[in-house]
Amino acid sequence: MALFGRKNEQDATLGKPPMGWGVPGVQKDESVDPEMEAMLLTAPAGQRRIGRAEIAEAISILTRYKQGKASLEERVVQDELWWELRHWEAIRKGKQRTDNPEYRGPEPSSAWLFNAILNKHADAMDNYPEPVVLPRERSDEESAKVLSSVLPVILEYNDYEQTYSDNWWEKLKHGTAVYGVFWNSAKDNGLGDIDIRSIDLLKIFWEPGITDIQKSRNLFIVDLVDEDLLEQQYPEHKGHLSGGAVDVKQYIYDDTIDTSNKSVVVDWYYKTTSASGKTLLHYAKFVGETLLFASENDPAYRDTGWYDHGLYPVVLDVMFPEKGTPVGFGYVAICKDPQLYIDKLSSNILENSMMTTKKRFFVSDSTGINEEEFLDWSKPLVHVQGELDDRRIKEIVTNPLDDIYVTVAQMKIEEMKDTAANRDVNSGSAGSGVTAAAAIAALQEAGNKASRDMISASYRTHVKINSMCIELIRQFYDETRSFRITGQTPGSYQFIDMNNAGIKEQEVGQTSDGLPPLPQAHLRPENQGPEEKPLLPHGAERAGQGAVRPGLLQPGAGAGGAGCSGNDGV
Repeated sequence: MALFGRKNEQDATLGKPPMGWGVPGVQKDESVDPEMEAMLLTAPAGQRRIGRAEIAEAISILTRYKQGKASLEERVVQDELWWELRHWEAIRKGKQRTDNPEYRGPEPSSAWLFNAILNKHADAMDNYPEPVVLPRERSDEESAKVLSSVLPVILEYNDYEQTYSDNWWEKLKHGTAVYGVFWNSAKDNGLGDIDIRSIDLLKIFWEPGITDIQKSRNLFIVDLVDEDLLEQQYPEHKGHLSGGAVDVKQYIYDDTIDTSNKSVVVDWYYKTTSASGKTLLHYAKFVGETLLFASENDPAYRDTGWYDHGLYPVVLDVMFPEKGTPVGFGYVAICKDPQLYIDKLSSNILENSMMTTKKRFFVSDSTGINEEEFLDWSKPLVHVQGELDDRRIKEIVTNPLDDIYVTVAQMKIEEMKDTAANRDVNSGSAGSGVTAAAAIAALQEAGNKASRDMISASYRTHVKINSMCIELIRQFYDETRSFRITGQTPGSYQFIDMNNAGIKEQEVGQTSDGLPPLPQAHLRPENQGPEEKPLLPHGAERAGQGAVRPGLLQPGAGAGGAGCSGNDGV
């Protein structure tokens, strides 16, 4: 599937956000009228609601939000080291290893935690969702059918499968994946389109203590941008675009990252209430104390808000939720303790093995031994002075560890598998004594319960993302666009034209209280694909046979009668 773009060549900037604004890290386009921009930023106080005082207050709020998020940021940075098998750096906590290799103990980095996350990610990508839009009223059936065909194209245009994969890594490692759903007016040659991207957990800030991100009083998304690029895009603010409102927490990279010539660009989202009681979402972009754009200063958005849906344009996909915060914790947090002791026990076992296999000797000072010849195993003769006996030279005997310590290490490995719900059957193998294919299939199905639960949570997140996409289509798809969609037969395709006429609010009258009517189209996005993994073919066959024998099904009846999804018959 592919997105072909607009059908009508009209002015795409009418009624649309300024090009590039509203998307973190994306700078404005030079086609924006500088006179209009200067007028908005220098309007009289009665017309201009966001100024230097408001930006100073926003910086103060952002600083408090960052202080409340300090523990989370430190955990995320440390979890990344565990994921990269660099957890000995986190264990040492800044202590440097000795430079003498003779005194270095082994620091093994086994990948049991890595393997658990890898298998969970593979399960998630095996169940990649596809949106399906259902109508809530009979009049919405045609719009729902068109959106069901177009939404997958929009997701593909945004390379959503890669974003979905990247965010699943974040969800499994850190416990939270952040999706941003924006309108980017610079896309599609200036026509504008939906922009879905992953947001780094270290670059988003919310009100401490809330559990729903939409209930935060303010939301900040920050990004580091080169100062020379900012001056090119905003020449009217040259010399005032350096520094930043807040320090951005950095990961521990292998490469040397220089941020001395970068400034922190802040996207500030906040909610207000209109005179009619409707929640409005407003947006401002600033660098330091320099305001670049504010929707409340723009007459086009002052009374309507930045996005009509009134929601923060972010969706959080949480692994294991916590009280008092919208984020959660992931597999690194629950598995690094057994991983730690697996590696510490392995270190001791390896150190004992190395000591046992390397012979050492006690040598009396009165023994004249040629040490150079003694240490050189290529020389058959070693010269000594005087007689040799056990009193003058004696081997240092290192006792090997008892087998119980190897058993303890294996117990910690089994604990890791149980904690991560990553038993051997999840990797395709089975325990000793299990040889029947049906028994192996049943064990694999039972072992996938945890994965199915996590995937269902991501499906619910996917529904929220598609709901935001529909609302952005409702607001911005004024011009007709042409899409190529998959046809009814395999390998075929067809073209479909779409705009927001069928789903946009229709002014057909007013209610008794004088308010405009609700939007005409009521659509509910869902996910195509099994929320529960279907039975494997052999497992479905065994289930069908078990149903026929007691007389529940007539011989020859399909599996559909037994409720086996995903199988045409047995």
